[in-house]
Amino acid sequence: MNGVQVSSGPQRSDVTHWRYETIDLAPRLHAGRNVIAAIVWNWGAARPVAQHSHRTGFLVQGNSAIEAAANTGPGWKVLVDSAYAPIVITSADMGNYYAAAPGDSISAARYPWGWETAGYVDDGWAGPASVGQVKRHAMLPGDYGEVSGWQLEPRSIPPMEEREQPLATVRRASGIKADTGFLHRAGDLVIAAHTTASILLDQSHTTNAYPVLETSGGAGSSIRLTYAEALVDPKGQKGNRNEIEGRTIHGVHDVFLPDGGSHRRFTTLYWRDFRYIQLDITTRDEPLRVHDLHGIFTAYPLAERGKFSSDLPWLGDMWRMNWNGARIGAFETYMDTPYWEQLQYVGDTRVQGLISLYVAGDDRLVRQAIEHFDLSRIPEGLTTSRYPSSLTQIIPPFSLIYVAMVHDYFMQRDDAAFVRARLAGIRGILEWYARHVDSTGMLGTMPYWNYVDWTPRWDRGVPPRADAGHSATISLLYVYALEKAAELEQALGMPGAAADYRLRAQSVRAAVRSRAWDPARGLFRDSPDTTSYSQQTNVLAILADAVPTATQLTVMERVLADTTLTPASYYFSFYVLEALRKAGLGDRYIERLAPWQTMLKLGLTSAPENPEPTRSDTHAWAAHPNYGLLATVLGVRPSSPGFRTVRIQPALGQLRRAEGRVPHPSGDVAVALAREGERGLRADITLPAGLSGDLVWHGQRRQLHEGRQVIQIR
Repeated sequence: MNGVQVSSGPQRSDVTHWRYETIDLAPRLHAGRNVIAAIVWNWGAARPVAQHSHRTGFLVQGNSAIEAAANTGPGWKVLVDSAYAPIVITSADMGNYYAAAPGDSISAARYPWGWETAGYVDDGWAGPASVGQVKRHAMLPGDYGEVSGWQLEPRSIPPMEEREQPLATVRRASGIKADTGFLHRAGDLVIAAHTTASILLDQSHTTNAYPVLETSGGAGSSIRLTYAEALVDPKGQKGNRNEIEGRTIHGVHDVFLPDGGSHRRFTTLYWRDFRYIQLDITTRDEPLRVHDLHGIFTAYPLAERGKFSSDLPWLGDMWRMNWNGARIGAFETYMDTPYWEQLQYVGDTRVQGLISLYVAGDDRLVRQAIEHFDLSRIPEGLTTSRYPSSLTQIIPPFSLIYVAMVHDYFMQRDDAAFVRARLAGIRGILEWYARHVDSTGMLGTMPYWNYVDWTPRWDRGVPPRADAGHSATISLLYVYALEKAAELEQALGMPGAAADYRLRAQSVRAAVRSRAWDPARGLFRDSPDTTSYSQQTNVLAILADAVPTATQLTVMERVLADTTLTPASYYFSFYVLEALRKAGLGDRYIERLAPWQTMLKLGLTSAPENPEPTRSDTHAWAAHPNYGLLATVLGVRPSSPGFRTVRIQPALGQLRRAEGRVPHPSGDVAVALAREGERGLRADITLPAGLSGDLVWHGQRRQLHEGRQVIQIR
């Protein structure tokens, strides 16, 4: 509006649930002529996999006759921007799976500079063409129910955060002397004519940002901006992320071609994820002046309400690393990785949603994710593995994780109507699995991609025998989901369905125990006819109560001690740590965080996808210890659906002191804990109004009430 950005969107979804924005333009209006302008684009064949598309189109509609002056139609003019071309980026280019946005190439000589302001002469612009009609939604009465084109729904989450973020420092330069002045508007960077220069910039941490570059002069020059989470050595290894000596950059890039004009301002259509940016500049017959280069940080507006501190300093460093990764892994959807894919996967999203609830106390993106996966279901009943996605991918075990994700929300929020609306989808998932139980009582031959966990010992993350049938791993995950679903059905008034699910769970659990339990090793095989054993299968056995309560601690100790077991990845270690707590070994939680100490020593500023070598340096599925520090170490968890009551059952392990805050729908739960002697505890706890619960410490229980209370247990 009059040259100032007031909105961007639409919120990512699918075509049959296309989101629209509602904007109040009045604050930006002034007396006289006003200009409303928009950049509209469609990546076409180069679009990210997460981007659904119908065709290029733009609609503005005022809410009354007064605002109708802004309506799209004859009052608008349109120009196809010939300055822009996408830079297609493929997985082959990147050396690994890439599914995110293309780069941008902008020729300044072709760009209509000043087009968004009142002084621009638009005589050469054409009138708009009608590309069809949109509907508020086919579900509304009074229509014929035809579903085609865009079906409009209002935005359901807040606008994304956008704020200026200066780049931190120049790490090296060749062909030119460069300091940080131009990064802070304290002096221009001047590149002489007929010069080739390279400048490496370091943000100091991984981030999401729209790069903004401002230049003058330099007609005929070329500026390439390359973005990377880390540099690589000649062998392609990342090593310590702070080191640059002998390392090069490779990755997503944009190109800006200056035309010699004054104060040309270049930015990208979509944001980039990076820690490092390299400028590669070639000038021709005139010098180029770089006035400024900075980022506009963007992410879902999660606020850090939750806190954790202790007498172990490195846990604070880990918290900051994980929170940064969780923040930049959340935009208009959750994302597995903001650099490589930007896809919302069920497995990743369950973990990310718990971090959002426990640290930000914000449930809006969680609700949207649950709705997205519910909308993604195929006629057979399963959810897709990821959504929104223009390419359908089916990972049946992720549908079981979806059931657990709905249960998480059910425990955290008193929102029966929302959860009840998900039951039909959950029933469809569990019926699909019921059809695949064979005469052994376990799951038989399973179609699609039966991924459970990335581990080098499993082909494509698939447990032994999962495709051919009788996987103990996936059968136990099915039991885990059945038990979660039974709780939902029981609480929402369907005791018959709950009883049916419990009977199914009991039957499959008994079959797995009969066929896959190895009494000699005291562990479950990954399937009855394999000699493969894994952490994944055995922690699922604990979580699904295939291991009797009395022996869960013993089995969990074996899981931790037996180095021959297939180890869990960073992702699946979430389930390992949940089983650790369930088995009564929560005091060993912190010692299991050694891999996160290694991440910090490698200079990582967000948790990675996998141990070295890793594709992604920003994978929020590995940020789950921020949830665990609050839910297991401080021990704050809902003890009834809707977080109507709380149980605080700390597991301090080696800590002498720990304190923190956990968001609750009614306020914050504040906890400060200090050991007294060998087994004593002093707990300073404040609960928000209306919340009650209990404190459990070494088998002793104390009731909690709203407000502050100081409790000593000896």
